[in-house]
Amino acid sequence: MKVIAIIPAGGKGLRAGNADKKGVATPKQYLRINNKELIAYTLETFQNNKLIKEIIIAAEPYYFDFLIRIINKYKFKKVKLIVEGGETRQHSVYNALLSADAKENDLIVVHDAARALLPEEVLTNSIKCAKEKGNALVCIKAKDTLIKANKYVEEYLNRDEIYYVQTPQIFKFKDLLRAMNKAFRENFIGTDESMLVQRIGKKINIVKGSVFNFKITTPEDIKLFERLVKTSDK
Repeated sequence: MKVIAIIPAGGKGLRAGNADKKGVATPKQYLRINNKELIAYTLETFQNNKLIKEIIIAAEPYYFDFLIRIINKYKFKKVKLIVEGGETRQHSVYNALLSADAKENDLIVVHDAARALLPEEVLTNSIKCAKEKGNALVCIKAKDTLIKANKYVEEYLNRDEIYYVQTPQIFKFKDLLRAMNKAFRENFIGTDESMLVQRIGKKINIVKGSVFNFKITTPEDIKLFERLVKTSDK
């Protein structure tokens, strides 16, 4: 059973607020933080994990040369392909999936490029769960009080039944391909891969995530990431 990581990195990063003087935004995954590109932090975790055999990156063609320089600079030898990203995350993952040299029961590990502090043990535990049970979805349990509201509070939700979904999300190649083919046939765009796989009747196994595995989206997220990286380097 081969384990292949897909890193969708085609996002524009507009919410991160990192535009240059001309108003052109650099996607957050390519920002240099503490003298290192954000996506390099992400790729490093997968490069160093012994269970990961190959990495495929889905990105905008404009950044292919930049990615190749990063791959060579940090010696990310597990990166086998860079494929063109699509209109949505779902399209990007699908393009990478179709390009993968995978057998039916090989595992596909999908992870956001902007979740750059994925703990090694979370990745390893999720792969082990998927090997045993067929899939794995990394999540963290809600801790705060949760409400449903529209200007005013409408309802208080039971947080014991609420989880925040993270990545990696891991599925057998045959299941993810079937789920994506069904979604595109029905013109359905999901928010993540687990939603698509559940639509083909699969039960999704939850694996404990980490607060450090947050998705860098806003300027505040970037500041938090900078502080965490600087602290870890001391």
